[in-house]
Amino acid sequence: MIPFLLIANFITFGVFGFDKWQARKHQWRVSENALLGLSFIGLLGAASGMIIFNHKVSKKSFLVKFVLVAVIDVVLLYRLIRH
Repeated sequence: MIPFLLIANFITFGVFGFDKWQARKHQWRVSENALLGLSFIGLLGAASGMIIFNHKVSKKSFLVKFVLVAVIDVVLLYRLIRH
């Protein structure tokens, strides 16, 4: 399970970086729903990508959804550990 999560986090980090790169070039972008879906699996990679690439950090609607994804992730992780 740990290798899968590491790979998922690296991919998520890369997708956030790619989307920021595409945004700077005014080209095709990754949808917010895809970014949030990837964030569900690779939360640390998404958070790192948002901070390092300064991507989506000023868009409040995305941040609210991202926090909801993070809360769901933490609750599921807690339930998984408890059982």
